[in-house]
Amino acid sequence: MDQTICVGAIAGAFGVQGEARLKSFTADPRAIEDYAPLTTEDGRSFGLNITREIANGFAVRLTGVATKEEADALKGVRLYAPRDRLPSLPDDEFYHTDLIGLSVFDTGGVELGKVKAVLNHGATDLLELHATGKSGTVLLPFTRACVPTVDLTAGRIVADPPEGLLD
Repeated sequence: MDQTICVGAIAGAFGVQGEARLKSFTADPRAIEDYAPLTTEDGRSFGLNITREIANGFAVRLTGVATKEEADALKGVRLYAPRDRLPSLPDDEFYHTDLIGLSVFDTGGVELGKVKAVLNHGATDLLELHATGKSGTVLLPFTRACVPTVDLTAGRIVADPPEGLLD
């Protein structure tokens, strides 16, 4: 799955005619249709056709899914597109998957931890760090002020965390 990016997830059935609910993770939510066929972690492949917009996503038809039960069985399945089918990003934007696992250092070069996940709960992205020497995780705002440098080539992030965040 290294050369794929998670672009959406199936949220179960929509209605009784075999349509599924789809949550799109793409910048333009409708663009997910352009990246099909999409694959799952276990290697299945689905073409998709958006039939209408619904609350929190889209109703879609997936190839090979004809019944409500088949659509419901896919609930929680993540859909992936090959990286080369996705648009190139500007220098200051990143795919979440590229950030996960990067080492994070403070501006003095001290390792703070590794990125465990990238979260977004509305206001801004947060980097969930597995902090060095701590048992738990820390949430670092993924803003230019807190994260002035992301160097994908070197596999590192330079961060200037808010005072007291790592105490």
